[in-house]
Amino acid sequence: MTEAEITLKTDIRLLSRTDLEAALTELGEPRFRSKQILEWLWNKGAVSFDEMSNLPKNLRATLDAHFCIRSIVEDKVQRSADGTIKTRFRLYDGHLIESVLIPVPEEQRFTVCVSSQVGCSLTCSFCATGRMKRLRNLDAGEIFDQVVLVNRQSLETFGHPLTNIVYMGMGEPLLAYKPVMESIERITSPEGLGMSPRRITVSTAGIAKMIKKLADDASKVNLALSLHAADDAKRNEIMPINEQNDLESLMESLEYFYRTTQNRISYEYIAFQDFNEGLDDAANLYKLCKRFPVRVNIIEYNPIDNAPFTKASAHRIDDFARYLRDRDVMVTVRRSRGKDIDAACGQLANKD
Repeated sequence: MTEAEITLKTDIRLLSRTDLEAALTELGEPRFRSKQILEWLWNKGAVSFDEMSNLPKNLRATLDAHFCIRSIVEDKVQRSADGTIKTRFRLYDGHLIESVLIPVPEEQRFTVCVSSQVGCSLTCSFCATGRMKRLRNLDAGEIFDQVVLVNRQSLETFGHPLTNIVYMGMGEPLLAYKPVMESIERITSPEGLGMSPRRITVSTAGIAKMIKKLADDASKVNLALSLHAADDAKRNEIMPINEQNDLESLMESLEYFYRTTQNRISYEYIAFQDFNEGLDDAANLYKLCKRFPVRVNIIEYNPIDNAPFTKASAHRIDDFARYLRDRDVMVTVRRSRGKDIDAACGQLANKD
């Protein structure tokens, strides 16, 4: 099928069950076939109608004539010395995105970091993706495909399925809210992949009203805030989104999220040398941590081209972490993975 044909046809994965049943009726097919089709799409990850072997051949031909499946395809795979695997995928319209498999075999943890947008509009100064224009949101199927294909990669490489999913790849998930939530529904549904929402984390740079919406929609996923500075002046300097979503409004929305859902919240905190890793910064962060239960993940900075930052020294990070631990804050120091293939936090940019 040519790209033009794919573009003109409707992706069958964009249809709800009700829409699919109506379409089948219009085509003169029985409605019960929708259950079989949806099982092939969301449980078995079919990427063509020919794969749907329990459907009559003439129905498969009818579906192929009226619909398409805009699956993503592997474009390039890079493997890090530490076991991390970065995959670049090509979308039906030629755009590229990246996903990262982060294996920790000794802990039986295999995490995929998925993208939700082509590019990003937030222009965080330390992030390579933020230097790309946001071209469009991914649809639910394109996000779902990343999980299916990287799960297959994990099984083939490590003999273990994915255990965790983090929406921390290219893009701001809460600005692609509808497809992100639809993808989570497909991933967690018993008719889909059946994965527990407790093993899914949505990461945001901080969109206060959308955090509240996530709570109101009774989502069971975990939430991570890319914090990176614990006062407004510093956060404004590195994350322009903070000018419309200052720390007080974010704390109010996170408090609402926790009170409404009781779901786990974490702060992602990249430590930059001589910028946000002093004990005064730790004291400011501690004030935020006192408002509701939260885990702090301190992350080594991963350098990108032409950015005015260097990673904080190990002893500065250790002192920062100790300050928080001494005050009973749960802290994890995350050493970077996949730096040698530009797969670490903030490095995704579709580089060749």
